[in-house]
Amino acid sequence: MSATALAPRALYEEVAERLRQRIFQRELEAGSWIDELKIAEELGISRTPLREALKVLAAEGLVTMKVRRGAYVTEVSEKDLSDVYHLLALLESDAAGVVAQRASDTQLAGLQALHAELEAASDDRDRFFAINEQFHMQLLEIADNRWRDQMVADLRKVMKLNRHHSLFKTGRISESLAEHRAIVQALVQRDAALAAQRMREHFRSGLEAAV
Repeated sequence: MSATALAPRALYEEVAERLRQRIFQRELEAGSWIDELKIAEELGISRTPLREALKVLAAEGLVTMKVRRGAYVTEVSEKDLSDVYHLLALLESDAAGVVAQRASDTQLAGLQALHAELEAASDDRDRFFAINEQFHMQLLEIADNRWRDQMVADLRKVMKLNRHHSLFKTGRISESLAEHRAIVQALVQRDAALAAQRMREHFRSGLEAAV
């Protein structure tokens, strides 16, 4: 066993998470072939749990399995991104409307605090990205619909294949912050229709920056 060998507990899930993070961090580039022998050796595992992990990632859309050629990191087309952002806009705008109507003052204060952290992270893209995702996940948690949460989680994994690139576009972070301010303002005003509208606009702008 190597120094980086994994514990036997839920081994294929641990492997899937390791690979997932490599993909998100661009250690495994979009379109690249996944060398099963090399990765199995690096992790000190057999190819069986690795192949099970690749099936998990394929179900999430992060990996594409090609007949007689093996596994490749998924390349996201413009249509893929458009479809993903369209669905996220529908799901998260609905959640924003629910939060505006039902959230407690304490829950809204929590979202405001997260937004303040986001404002403070504008010079650190990685931190900005992490807090941005945390804000959206917190909003979904408050809206409290586990089926929507599951769909959004899967869609966001695909979005992450491209999301960092959009933040490098000139002015996108400041635009995203302004959009978040508008969303928070609508939530605090408890204007469900406006909160939903501003969330839809946020995803529309995100898609324009991502493609």
